Parts: sequence; structure tokens; C-alpha cells
Amino acid sequence: MSDAIILRYENGRVPRYTSYPTAPHFDAATGERDYRQWLARLVLDRPVSLYLHVPFCRDLCWYCGCHTKATHRDRPIVDYMADLRREIALVAGLLPGRARVAHVHWGGGTPSLIPAADLAETVALLRDRFDFAPDAEMAAEFDPRLVTPAVARAWAAAGANRASLGVQTFDLEVQEAINRVQPFEIVAAAVDSLRNAGIDRINLDLVYGLPHQTVEGCRRTVTESLRLQPDRLATFGYAHLPQRLRHQRLIDAEALPGSAERLRQWRAISEGLTAAGYVAIGLDHFARSDDPLALEQAGGRLRRNFQGYTDDDGAALLAFGASAIGALPEGYVQNVPALAAYASAVREGRTPTVRGKRLSSEDRLRRAVIERLMCDLQVDLATVDGIDAYAPDCNPWMLAVDRDLLRRLVGDGVAVIDGTRIEVVEAFRPLVRTVASAFDTYLDPAQALHAVAV
Repeated sequence: MSDAIILRYENGRVPRYTSYPTAPHFDAATGERDYRQWLARLVLDRPVSLYLHVPFCRDLCWYCGCHTKATHRDRPIVDYMADLRREIALVAGLLPGRARVAHVHWGGGTPSLIPAADLAETVALLRDRFDFAPDAEMAAEFDPRLVTPAVARAWAAAGANRASLGVQTFDLEVQEAINRVQPFEIVAAAVDSLRNAGIDRINLDLVYGLPHQTVEGCRRTVTESLRLQPDRLATFGYAHLPQRLRHQRLIDAEALPGSAERLRQWRAISEGLTAAGYVAIGLDHFARSDDPLALEQAGGRLRRNFQGYTDDDGAALLAFGASAIGALPEGYVQNVPALAAYASAVREGRTPTVRGKRLSSEDRLRRAVIERLMCDLQVDLATVDGIDAYAPDCNPWMLAVDRDLLRRLVGDGVAVIDGTRIEVVEAFRPLVRTVASAFDTYLDPAQALHAVAV
């Protein structure tokens, strides 16, 4: 019965809410001048986090939704890393003092393509300009097909202690349909290389809703993934947006599973992982019961940012690289995606900021509500920071919401409202984004800017 109800909302296009407001609602009214001012005013009483974007891959996977490009030469990567170091030095110099760092995340693209010398030089610069906590986490995304023992040793020497590997699926037919063929043996060898080098915190990314994918194929992928004994797994629904991502036009749309099949695939993965003892984290993550994500969720302290679910409670996320998005107390900033424009900006001593979003007090309040829903599947509006200032009469429901949507969700049993508390019923976990969207005043479903709800 729950599946039939979930499918009533299948065509709703809602954000993944890794931020609020979400990136499509950033604008050019926020730019370099704002970013410089925000950096200068940043209070450094808590650690900051760093994100470094590396927009290169050896080959482009057809399902990919990231800002990246294919290159079979190292020269573009070497040149880019020099520009990245220029940006790091520039931004560090704009801060009011030396910032402490507790989390570093390398994303892409394929950061593991960085030549060892450039990686070492970049990390040395980071450590020169920032104070790293002794237990700082440094995570990086790896293409299993490109992880050799030498690559693993280079990243371990740089301080990496967590690796995220894109598995997606172990079904060969599906791998061929998305231009990413990687048998289990290749992924297992990559995991062994990383662990042998001392990088023993392993994350795996799985994807459902891919062309030719089946429920049985998803079950086999879970079984094979568990053989690798990962600490965390993320399970993403494929978002087919060929009108925005030209390379996705290479995917046979006729081979994509329908919403009912996608939901069955999600359930197969979720049930397989929970049966193996992993704890469901928010919308789409799973972790061992002793993992920091599971512990933070149990304590009501789980957070969500552009890297997904996290135990990171930093004062700011400083983002480096083309298209990278940063978050500061006063708002969000995003770098220009075009590599030539990015290079020109940093070589001229300018931050490459091209758009962003200055947060209003209402934005912060709505962000807090949405984050708690996404992390805990529930929120008590009366306890959200800032609610008293927004509703002087102490009625949290003064906050404008999509009441028609909430009424439908409650009527269908998806959510329960008790006074000021709203909770997503566990059986309807896939619809937590839809429930959160009732608090999103920027969302225009007619624009189809986001992935489908199911």
C-alpha cells in the first residue's frame, strides 16, 4: 500500500536539499565583493571545512551530473592545480586570521587523477595556510579503475584517511549502458590498495534507476558491495536530465526503469543493507552502527551539506576550484564553471565568484527546518532556532508553507503533524524531500530544475 501512495508523488521534481536555498536559485547579485567581505568577517572560533573540486576524468560516464570534462593528458590537470593553489593562497589571505581545519573533501570529477607531485604541493600549501586538527578528516573521491598501489600511497602520504569509490552497479549490462565498465575484481583491488596504504575508511556510492537495471541486479550489487566491508554507502537515484546534460543523451531513455521499478530497486538496496546491519541515515545514506554518521544521527546532531550527510559542524565551508560552492554564515558563493574564466580570475588575483545567495533571516529559519527533516525525518517547529523572532506571537505555524501539499501528505499517511511537530513516517522515507519542499518558498515545480521525487 505504501508503494502505491509513494508513486502518487513520483513526478514531483524536488531538490536533494544539500543547501537551502538550493543552487538553481543562486544569482549574480552575490559576487566577489560579497565573498571578500564575508571572508574578512568570518569568526574563526570554530574549525572551517575545505572542499576542492577537480573537474577532470579520463572518460565521461554517461549518467554523470557533475561539472567535469574528459582528458587523456596530465597537462590540463597540472595547469589547473597551479590555478587551484593560487585560489587557496588568495582566499587564505582574505581571512581575518589562521583558520583551523577539521574536514577536507576532494571531489570531482576524479581527484585521484592529480599527479602525485601536484597533490603533495597542494596539500603542503593547505597545511602552510591553515591549521589542521590532529584528527582532521581528509576524504577524496576515487575512480576504482584508476586506483593503483602508487596512487593509494600518494594520497595516504598527503593525509587522506577516507576514500569514496563510485561503484554504481556491478551489473555488466548496466555498466556498458552508462560507459563505466568495472568488474568487481577491479573495485576490490582498489579497496585493497587503499587499505594497504592506510586509508581504511571506505565509502561506496550505489545508483539505482539506471538503464537496463533490475531489482535482482541491485540485490547482487549489494551482496558484492558487502564483501568489501565498507563503512558507509550512499544510494542515489539516477536523475535523467538530457536537456541540461548533453552526454546523458547517449543513454537509451527507453531502457530506463519506470518509477515503480525504481522504487522496487531502492527497496531492494535498502533492505539488503539494513539486513546486513547498516543504519539508514536520512534519505539515502547507510552506515555502520559505530560510524560517526550513525552516532550523530542518534544524537540529533547530523548535518547536511554539499557533500551529503556529514558530522561536520564547521563555521564555514571554503570551496576551491571551478564550479565549487562554498557556504559561509552570511550566504553561499559559487565559482565560475568555465575553466578558462576560472584560470583568468585567479591569475589576476580575483576570486572566481560569479554567483551566490545572501541569506535572509527567513532563509536561515527555513534551512534549519529542512535540514532537520532531511536528517531526522522529523522537526519540532517550536524548537528551531530563530522561530521566535520570525513569529513574535510564538505560533510557529505562522511560517508560510505549502499547506495544500502538507494536507495531502498527512491525508495519505506520509507525514504526521502533532502540534508543532511534523514527522515523516518511516515507510515513506523516499518522500522526505517532498515533505521538506512544503517549506521551500523558492521552488517552482513547473521549472523542472530537479530530479523526480521517486
